[in-house]
Amino acid sequence: MFKIMKKRLLADNIYYMDIEARNVSKRCLPGEFVIVKLDKYGERIPLTITDYDRQKGTVAIVFQALGASTRLMAELEEGDYFMDFVGPLGNASEMISEDIEELKKKKILFVAGGVGTAPVYPQVKWLHEHGIPCDVIIGARNKDLLILVEETRKIAGNLYIATDDGTAGTKGLVTDVIKDQVVNKGIKYDLCVVIGPMIMMKFACMLTKELGIKTIASMNPIMVDGTGMCGACRLTVGDSVKFACVDGPEFDGHLINFDEAMKRMQTYKTEEGRELLRVQEGESHHGGCGICGGEK
Repeated sequence: MFKIMKKRLLADNIYYMDIEARNVSKRCLPGEFVIVKLDKYGERIPLTITDYDRQKGTVAIVFQALGASTRLMAELEEGDYFMDFVGPLGNASEMISEDIEELKKKKILFVAGGVGTAPVYPQVKWLHEHGIPCDVIIGARNKDLLILVEETRKIAGNLYIATDDGTAGTKGLVTDVIKDQVVNKGIKYDLCVVIGPMIMMKFACMLTKELGIKTIASMNPIMVDGTGMCGACRLTVGDSVKFACVDGPEFDGHLINFDEAMKRMQTYKTEEGRELLRVQEGESHHGGCGICGGEK
């Protein structure tokens, strides 16, 4: 059992929880995720790791209460427990394995949309702890949907806010801010990391490709089962079939077929759609758990 040590409401239907999970906190890194279950009958819910404290043995998660399972999660309070809290899963951000001195030479930009700010935060924090400043753009429909702004401001080199309605920061999209930074201000970025809604990532990647900026997109929004067995997070990256949960969640944003991925997400929502995808994709429908070898 995994105890909820802290809970707070970040925005409408968006919650932050600190979970006591000592084994996970010892091993997790920015970019990885966990799978949580409320009880033995509960749904498996993959959630990106937002933060961790190895000394306290806690791991932070952020989720939006939209479906039945996440709404039940939102009803839990401090002192309640999750039955399962499995991880770390997936692959850590590629920056973690880079030479620190080489990384310090790069100008890095993070672009977060909505709840995508949650998986951006631990990567920015990791860079900050290693003396590497980076720029961060956080976008949302309005100021009430912005999350982790002050926490990110403390660790980012520069923080920029964009809201669709102009209630906070720049009125417009995150792509407007990217363009302003690069085209108008002449800032040269070596790497951009985008995390958020699929449509946002698609257009951000289109723009950075045009601007010649290497871009990584985190495809955690399309994960369902978290082991590759359900086939939900199947996507095409260049000429290869990949699965976000076992091969990612990070991929080259300029090679991802976003249109195909978004279409699959819609099809996957119905039982008939899932069966259609299973038949159409055959043996390549599943990515496997990465352990049993069934994905080969």
